[in-house]
Amino acid sequence: MVCVILGIVRFTAGDEGKLKGNTESDLELPEDDSVKQEQGSVPDHNIRVLLMTSGYGNFLHDSVSLGADSGLLLSYGNKEEEWKDGILTLAPDDARFGEGRILLRPLKDGEEIRVESIERGCGIPSYAGAIEVWSGEEGMAVINELPLDQYLCKVVPSEMPSSYEMEALKAQAVCARSYAARQMGDYAYPEYEAHVNDSTEFQVYNNSYPAESSSKAVTETAGEVVRYGENIATTYYYSTSCGRTTTMEAWGSAPNEGNAYLQNVQICDDEGDYERELPWYHWRAEISAATLSGLIGGYANKNLGTLENVEVTKRGPGDIALELTAAGTENTVTIATENKIRTALGGAGYTIVKNDGTVVDSQKLLPSAFFSITKQGDTYIIEGGGYGHGIGMSQNGANEMAKKGKTYKEILELFYQGVTVG
Repeated sequence: MVCVILGIVRFTAGDEGKLKGNTESDLELPEDDSVKQEQGSVPDHNIRVLLMTSGYGNFLHDSVSLGADSGLLLSYGNKEEEWKDGILTLAPDDARFGEGRILLRPLKDGEEIRVESIERGCGIPSYAGAIEVWSGEEGMAVINELPLDQYLCKVVPSEMPSSYEMEALKAQAVCARSYAARQMGDYAYPEYEAHVNDSTEFQVYNNSYPAESSSKAVTETAGEVVRYGENIATTYYYSTSCGRTTTMEAWGSAPNEGNAYLQNVQICDDEGDYERELPWYHWRAEISAATLSGLIGGYANKNLGTLENVEVTKRGPGDIALELTAAGTENTVTIATENKIRTALGGAGYTIVKNDGTVVDSQKLLPSAFFSITKQGDTYIIEGGGYGHGIGMSQNGANEMAKKGKTYKEILELFYQGVTVG
């Protein structure tokens, strides 16, 4: 599960399975991190989702194969065509594209369209609503248009395990709806009139089978969003906290009236941090100076030479690292913001020991930017906590709170300060 958000790098959290979380990107964040909406529940309007290729490597497809049990109704230009001959495969030079984009629907209402040319965690994915295919010189774009809550029924189980507590699933459903409602205010891909894509860049969609529990969470929170004042909040979320959260300063945005609901809060009760027993609550890595020099130098595109010192030179709310300086015999580099620091310290070449003693290989990103770094001889010790960017809701924290009897509204009101849910 892991969560939402302007589109950063999402993570697969080992035992936490599907937790992903909104990710931060290098895009400039808006000064006002909220969208003005009329009060009241959000209507179940259609969302348009750009479907990525297998592995989420690209949004342009060389070939697209589609099918439905009843067959397909194709619309292009002023023409309609029924396809009942099994799988339909489209190539960029298909003559039908001479009339513009191709719109496909199942011949039988309520059926879903399989996209046989892509693969997801659940295998060959199928999609409610309609599929559009656009063709251009570099490939084809595939867009799924469907009602918002049908979309959410395949987002929630892709972002949070359906075995989690119902109140946690409800919190996830409201977060996912709030994030999607904001994104529907504009097109992320205006050339295809698509609001989002289906990857961790926004929210993971249809990577896991829908489940009764997660669909129930969507249904029982129908229309509900998180609001800060009159605005729908951007409900960033991530896998696991270290017992505290941080603010938008982690991504280089100054605090303002629009993002004031994203604060540094303690994720605990009288017995301690909710997530203190979880695998990613605390972790430790030992990295040789040579390996670390290569990782940081490679990210900064500079030869550091022999690494002499690495230190966190600026911290933000929650004690998150905001600036890292690495000094070598050849060059010194300074790296700022949470995601860039995690990227510079991520990569292959070392292992990470988790809170439960299990050992995993290092990943593309350091698990989080809540860490300290010390030097022991020719080895650097990084001790940290949490998994993800640390802004907004910890999904595992939400689940642990639900186990303690907290409602989804109580969960959301802790992670997003001063908001209303409804």
